[in-house]
Amino acid sequence: MNLLTPDLGLVVWTSIAFLMLVFLLSKFAWKPILQTLKIREESIDEALKAAELAREEMGELKADNEKLLVKAREEREQLLRDASKAASMIKEEAKTDAEVITKRMMEDAKAGIEAEKQSALAEVRSQVANLSVEIAEKIIRKNLENDKAQKALVDEFLNDKSFN
Repeated sequence: MNLLTPDLGLVVWTSIAFLMLVFLLSKFAWKPILQTLKIREESIDEALKAAELAREEMGELKADNEKLLVKAREEREQLLRDASKAASMIKEEAKTDAEVITKRMMEDAKAGIEAEKQSALAEVRSQVANLSVEIAEKIIRKNLENDKAQKALVDEFLNDKSFN
């Protein structure tokens, strides 16, 4: 039974050794360990705060990026609408100009055709007049080959004209 109940001296010396160990640990080991734990805890808190701050900044940046994307899309759509309007206006203007030029060319062509027509008619009249004169000259020459026919023609002219 001696093994189950320790001697009083053993209990005292074990208690003294335990208390000295606690004293030495508290004096030399626990303060640095606790200080290191405190520093580590503070650094973890700072890291968590920095992570939360970074998360908030990322959220803000994401929101800003979304706003910028929306704004860029709106500007792109506006530019496309403006470009479409400008293209329509240029197309319509070109169409109108083409119509005006075509109309002017048609009028010029009609005027040219009319001038050519008048020129051709004048030339035909001139040729008809020349042919008429030549035919009349040949007819008169043939009819006036003798003296009797010449006298008859002069009499006819005199009868046609009345003298005052």
